[in-house]
Amino acid sequence: MKPKVSIIVPIYNMESYLPRCLNSLVSQSLIDIEIIAVNDGSTDTTMKILNEYASKDGRIKVINKKNSGVSSARNAGIHAAVGEYIGFVDPDDWVDYEMYETLYRTAVSSQSDIVMCSYMREFGTHSKEKVFNSPHIVTYINEEVKKNVLRRIIGPLNKEIGNPELLDAWGTVWSKLFRADIIKSNHLQFVDLKQIGTNEDSLFNIQAIYHSNSFTFLNSPLYHYWRANATSVTSGYKPELVDQWFHLYKIIETFLENKKMGEEYYIALNNRICLNLLGLGLNSLSEGKKFTPHKKIKNIKLLLEDYRIKRSFQQFELSHFPIVWRAFYLCAKLRFASAFYFMLISIDILRKTVR
Repeated sequence: MKPKVSIIVPIYNMESYLPRCLNSLVSQSLIDIEIIAVNDGSTDTTMKILNEYASKDGRIKVINKKNSGVSSARNAGIHAAVGEYIGFVDPDDWVDYEMYETLYRTAVSSQSDIVMCSYMREFGTHSKEKVFNSPHIVTYINEEVKKNVLRRIIGPLNKEIGNPELLDAWGTVWSKLFRADIIKSNHLQFVDLKQIGTNEDSLFNIQAIYHSNSFTFLNSPLYHYWRANATSVTSGYKPELVDQWFHLYKIIETFLENKKMGEEYYIALNNRICLNLLGLGLNSLSEGKKFTPHKKIKNIKLLLEDYRIKRSFQQFELSHFPIVWRAFYLCAKLRFASAFYFMLISIDILRKTVR
């Protein structure tokens, strides 16, 4: 008899965090699960830790593969999964004791193809809940799924633009439980980060949610997202990020064209492109000590002059922003590189010190 839930954990050199993650999974109140731990060519003691846990708990399936990235590792997990539903957990994170029982019961009772919970951001010394302006529980059916969830993951509209920090909060895969048939019957896979830089979660979710007829959001923070990991795949300077992100945007645009989606989806995508300039700017700041402030400002000017960014900002509406964000994105729109640079520094300091 197949398990109720398959939990896929992609792992690369996570010996410091892996026991915490695995302990939270083997202790789940939902007993009928399988834990698919995919070792993506780790060079530390990850494999030793996995073998120790697997020897004590038969629900743990270990896949040992050559290193080829988090997307490849998750895809290997999908291929091996046999559960009714599929969840994803990153190896430096952990989950509440009742997370998967809660999500599974919600999925069954609401007949939802996908269930999502909120999450806690963990900073080592303290925690902070990611706040979603939503009821405790809400279910979307049929076209509501596309209008209320799919479109939001593609990008924000109107007042949503005023909260750039929520841009990708809906797009994570680790906060969700997916009906396995949605993934398997549509042959859904994660795209290699070498192609798109980041946001493989959002791209996967766009496809999964498009094929879903029901989606439930549970406004309860059951997942713990570890923000203190300096070796995370989301940290560090990425020299190819601009071109990778525009490849990502092209994939999304092609998806919208193929599915004959309405104009609001294209506006949402354009808004995403503009809001993501914050990420591109912060990426420029992380170039390292060999780049002087003058050099970084010069690189930011080149970024702001990129024809693709200039084109997107021609259609970008600033009126929904609070004053500080409005000033920030106005500097981008007018291509004031020095002012944009110093505002980026302030934002970077605030995001590291004010939680």
